[in-house]
Amino acid sequence: MTAVLDAGQPRPGATLRSPAMPQPEVEQAPTGQVPATDDENHTAAALRRVVAALPGGGEGRPGQIEMAEAVAAAVMAGRHLVVRAGTGTGKTLGYLVPAILSGRRVVVATATRALQDQLANKDLPFLDEHLDHPFDWAVLKGRSNYLCAQRLAELAAAGGATDEAAPAGGEQLGLDQIDGFAERADAVELARLSEWARTTFTGDRADLDQEPSEAAWAAVSTTARDCPGAHRCPRGDDCFAEAARARAAEADVVIVNQHLYGLDLASDGAILPDHDVAIIDEAHQVDDIVSATAGVELSAGRFAHLARTLRGILADAGDTITRIGDAGGLLTDALVSHRDQRLVAPLPDDLADTLVRLRSRVEEALAALRSIPDDATDDATARAVRARQAASSLLDDIDAVTRPGSDHVLFVSGPERVPVLRLAPLDVAPLLQRQLWSRRPAVLTSATIAPGFGGRLGLPAGSDSLLDVGSPFDYQANGLIYCAAGLPRPTDPRWAEAAIGELAALVEAAGGRTLALFTSYRAMDRAVVTLRERLPYPLLAQRDLPKPALVERFAGDPETCLFATMSFWQGIDVPGPSLSLVSIDRLPFPRPDDPLLQARREHVGARAFEAIDVPRAATLLAQGAGRLIRTATDRGAVAVLDSRLATARYGPKIVATLPRMRRTKDRAEIERFLRDLRGA
Repeated sequence: MTAVLDAGQPRPGATLRSPAMPQPEVEQAPTGQVPATDDENHTAAALRRVVAALPGGGEGRPGQIEMAEAVAAAVMAGRHLVVRAGTGTGKTLGYLVPAILSGRRVVVATATRALQDQLANKDLPFLDEHLDHPFDWAVLKGRSNYLCAQRLAELAAAGGATDEAAPAGGEQLGLDQIDGFAERADAVELARLSEWARTTFTGDRADLDQEPSEAAWAAVSTTARDCPGAHRCPRGDDCFAEAARARAAEADVVIVNQHLYGLDLASDGAILPDHDVAIIDEAHQVDDIVSATAGVELSAGRFAHLARTLRGILADAGDTITRIGDAGGLLTDALVSHRDQRLVAPLPDDLADTLVRLRSRVEEALAALRSIPDDATDDATARAVRARQAASSLLDDIDAVTRPGSDHVLFVSGPERVPVLRLAPLDVAPLLQRQLWSRRPAVLTSATIAPGFGGRLGLPAGSDSLLDVGSPFDYQANGLIYCAAGLPRPTDPRWAEAAIGELAALVEAAGGRTLALFTSYRAMDRAVVTLRERLPYPLLAQRDLPKPALVERFAGDPETCLFATMSFWQGIDVPGPSLSLVSIDRLPFPRPDDPLLQARREHVGARAFEAIDVPRAATLLAQGAGRLIRTATDRGAVAVLDSRLATARYGPKIVATLPRMRRTKDRAEIERFLRDLRGA
């Protein structure tokens, strides 16, 4: 790694976009052969050298080179670029190499913290060794991912984080005098976390040897809603989260997750360092993630969190703490009857009255907290400042949901026992236009990007065009997509039984080896009950074991079948002969009664189905189908048991998002294909 230059200063060779430069444009899909620029040639040559250094010697991937050259050109010209890069393309190196070579400060937003860690611990160290272009990188996560030095000090002062042999149970250690978080945690685990804190450089939860319990981690960390900031914290100079922000401010490449990037957009850039380029990986999720991070959530858990924070601070105000703790139950009772409903002003009387009562209780707690001086630097004062921060944040969110604006949607979602009141933007495009598209070039990439993707996000003119670099896998030779066009439509009462019969025949032809994906638990349970009696192969269901154990069992026994719902449509990787068939019961259209999507459909008008429902179904179907072929040697079939894929007018738009396998509507053809795979 190179020595880091001062934050905000251009690196050697950097070409920073000035405010006077024109607004970024969207990269158009290529219409013909265009001579490569020197930058593109340099990028391609560097990428080839890097790939050749991969373990075992890498292989050339034309799509990866095409992507890297397009990213280099877009960054240099200040244009936006949307890239669909199929499985096996190597898109991570396809965007990292040109981004690093550009000499500009880049933020890469991934879909999950796990992908963050892969970039930081594997991909970027590899490039640092082999790219022959000095650069520095940093990882930045949300505040709750880091140990809090102040919380640790408070535990140590109470004797709860220093004695390895201490018994469990907060009251035996006096931890109930700090707050309700430490009281719920195991003292031995707290002691281990305290010992780790003495040696860790990052304080990052991901660096622990084993995952801590939620109770223990809550006792030694804080959240953005609670933290008063380093300047008001006695141990702000020792803060792991602030140290991570400082490293990020000086790095050439900063890795974050999309949730943190969304929070930064919603806060007008208050979280992340200034940067010249944004790269959004797994970009098909950006709409939902930005919508969630730009909104507000109010649940019983928020009040329970505040009540635990108040423990040990308001020692003489037990009634106040009890009233805050009880407030969550009042909110739950008020939300249950409105679950899965959209709410508009004026709010229903029962909910409006409850919000007034809740606000009064939080104000009461805040008034008590304000009586504690905040000009001292002791631990008690620090706890009080933290509690005031949490209470103020809760008040702001109560006010937001009480008076929703016309550009937001207020609705209730979640299970009956823990309903959540949510406020979300009606359309994320204005926020993205204001905070991202107009400020810096952005590269958005995913294996599954549906037509019209850019337009839905408010990208400037030309946003419907995207660069599709394909996949190095030979889908035509190794894969087959079958649509059961002869089945009744899923709205027909005969469909359920007919679809189960179709699935049974296909599983028999495949010799097990099937990942059967369902759009509802009801459909999955019905198929499991019926087919466990009919099929001679082991059949695992999603409810049987935790997800990692299910995937391990499925991958380890080639004849086993796994039946699962939506959470298995993404992130499942089972290469090899254990998976020869992915079946999908029906097109995964979103629920018609989803409150947020209902409002967005009304906002869009007559073209709502084409603009909202079809792209979502296409993206999720492609994610499900993508579970099949994960390596160059995998072979198999995808079976869609929904005839609308072949018969509906929107079918071609959905098919266009799927891997480019051969297609058939002939069941005999897919059965022959599956039998040939297992040598039957």
